[in-house]
Amino acid sequence: MAFSRRITMLCLAMLLAARSHRGDAASRTPAPAAPADVSAGGALYDKYCRVCHADHLQGYAADNAPSLSSPTFRDTASDAFLRAAIEHGRAGTAMAGYAKADGGPLEPPDVHALIAFIRGGTPAPKPLPRTPSTGDAAKGSQVYAANCERCHGTPAQRSTAVHLANAMFLAGASDAFLRVAVTQGRPGTPMEAWSGKLSGPEIENVVAYLRSLAREVPPAPKVASGGAPPRGEGPFVENVPVVVNPKGTQADFTLREDRYVSVADVAKAYDEKKRLVLIDARTTSDYSRLHIDGAISIPYFDMHDLDKIPNDGTWVIAYCACPHHVSGIVVDELRKRGYQHCAVLDEGVFAWQQQGHPIIAAPGQLPVPAPPPIGGAVMPRASDLVDDGRN
Repeated sequence: MAFSRRITMLCLAMLLAARSHRGDAASRTPAPAAPADVSAGGALYDKYCRVCHADHLQGYAADNAPSLSSPTFRDTASDAFLRAAIEHGRAGTAMAGYAKADGGPLEPPDVHALIAFIRGGTPAPKPLPRTPSTGDAAKGSQVYAANCERCHGTPAQRSTAVHLANAMFLAGASDAFLRVAVTQGRPGTPMEAWSGKLSGPEIENVVAYLRSLAREVPPAPKVASGGAPPRGEGPFVENVPVVVNPKGTQADFTLREDRYVSVADVAKAYDEKKRLVLIDARTTSDYSRLHIDGAISIPYFDMHDLDKIPNDGTWVIAYCACPHHVSGIVVDELRKRGYQHCAVLDEGVFAWQQQGHPIIAAPGQLPVPAPPPIGGAVMPRASDLVDDGRN
């Protein structure tokens, strides 16, 4: 009897241990996101992200916003990678930082929900192996120039795809992440797979070259509690005059397609002390990093301060880095409200800066590369510039 009880107790202990082991294993397996998180993230995506990353996360609706749905991206982008991109953005591009701590609108639970939506409720991928590149950066620069530069640009010039020389991108993109992107491409996008077109050593050299472009990430502008910059430095219309040159005469612009005004024309009016309203339509965090001197911040997703814009014939120029999309949202809203003299700054804020017009920049920011060509023109390959006798 006693022996039977000991056997029974031993079996019970083994059963409990097995259940405990299964529970431990289950706890180590990432669980799918709750439907409520996915739903909340979808609403946030529609409000903040869809304008650039497109209706179904396929990307390239504006500027160089990459696909968030390509399978090789989803399989390699960790939650930390996505979180850093959402919270802090990519300084020097159209991707703003959306974290409340950086001056954006999102609290940590909002970022969590956005990640859940981007993943479609599925768990995060397994971590990539930590395998640093063994390539030669100098050789990689030559391979990059011949095969990658016309789409991904140079450190000084952006083009039509993700700008790989961005310090904030490289801070989150491991060598393994870069290697997969080059080798397997991004299905569903123009990024082709280079496996079989480049040798293994050539791919390693490209990865080494990209890693050599990494720089210290610029500091986020200081913001006070609640995400607002300190008084006197802030973007809100209570802190800066609404009208630039309020005593000046009205400007006179001829618009392209009845919508766009060139940097040259606005700069001329600005220098001539014409009366203007300049609206930075980007997220407050981007405004705090860099904005046109005299501009006010009215983000495309929170336009209640448009009520303070005079509707008296003063030209209202909205700008962004896209360079048309989020500024276009603001202009559309102004026109709905009956403002007849409003337009989008055609080439965007970075072109304004590149041409040497007045800018306010936060301390410690890296040089901003030249923006992509208007109209999405692809940079030519070096080989395309060789005279073949037909020119």
